[in-house]
Amino acid sequence: MKRMRRLTAVLLVSLAAVLSCLPDRSPTAPAVPPPDASLLGGLLQATGLLQCTPLPYASTTQVVGPTGGTIQVGPHTLVIPPGALVQNVTITAVAPSATVNSVRFTPQGLHFLAPAALTMSYSNCNLLGKLLPKRIAYTDDNLNILSYLISLDNLLSKKVTGKLDHFSRYAVAW
Repeated sequence: MKRMRRLTAVLLVSLAAVLSCLPDRSPTAPAVPPPDASLLGGLLQATGLLQCTPLPYASTTQVVGPTGGTIQVGPHTLVIPPGALVQNVTITAVAPSATVNSVRFTPQGLHFLAPAALTMSYSNCNLLGKLLPKRIAYTDDNLNILSYLISLDNLLSKKVTGKLDHFSRYAVAW
């Protein structure tokens, strides 16, 4: 019985020591600062645009109408299905040479009656977290992410496909 009391006392003292080392989680406790970004390196970038080796500048202009069509700009492809447009439209796609794979489509704001499929390559990009799914981001002209498209990542071909319903600028993101 005496042995059991000693064991209980040792356990209680040990538990008290461990609990005293834990941070205070009371409402008045100061917030624990987040880890320094430099300690985490590139892992914090896993929620933004993928960093890539610049591709050559590419631009193409094509007329697409009610029967649909495919536009190739550099390694990126836009497939517009039949019925997505009610009349012929002159479409320009530009893939600038930059550290982010992006494509800008004009006429700006053109809406489709049926979603178009944009497939973007990321074979020239940093794949530090290559198992993280890639997706296509809808961005402004300064490459600030406005939203993400529902995307399907093909790790084998290093391409990601997303459905879009209007023209703007799009980029490959984590």
